[in-house]
Amino acid sequence: MTDAESNGNDGGSAEKLPEATVDEVERLTRLARRASDDDEAALYRRERDRLLQEYGFAPRYRESDDTLVCYPSEWMADGTAQLDRIEDPDRASEITLSGPGDPDRYDEVETHNAEIVEAVADQYGAVHGANARAFADFMGNHYVKRVDRATADEIAEFREEYFPRNAWPSDEQRDRIAQSLSYVFEAADGSLPPGTQLSEELE
Repeated sequence: MTDAESNGNDGGSAEKLPEATVDEVERLTRLARRASDDDEAALYRRERDRLLQEYGFAPRYRESDDTLVCYPSEWMADGTAQLDRIEDPDRASEITLSGPGDPDRYDEVETHNAEIVEAVADQYGAVHGANARAFADFMGNHYVKRVDRATADEIAEFREEYFPRNAWPSDEQRDRIAQSLSYVFEAADGSLPPGTQLSEELE
């Protein structure tokens, strides 16, 4: 089982992981599980481990209840938490990866995003619908997030990197991508995040 392999960290640890970091660790772990090949899975795990090491933590997988536990690195020796080093158990973070009452977040996100894509296509046509679908794929597969919760940086990453390289857009799609993204947020009854650069292409 390699779901939580890590090298740990020799430096001091934070008192406790920030909630946003725990969420990101869970996201990367779930992406590793869903990866289509071993190289992709390893990439997600390395990114997860690197993030934890920044805070002086290391992940370990508890197979008995399918839980990822993030320990302060100073508790660890030879890949195992040492009970005599644990002063405050609350510093560890436990992430349940499955089990009763733990919904599959990816499926929930995809269901929501698909509804937004359909709304955009119905109201504004196939080109904008195709662009919305590309954005939904990007946000779901890379961030496991709803399209209307994208940050300005994520939108920029989509437009500059993912869209031209992975969506195989037509010239018409390229010309309308800014307007399409605006329609996505409109369909979700939301607004573009602060700092989003789209205005120069909007009608």
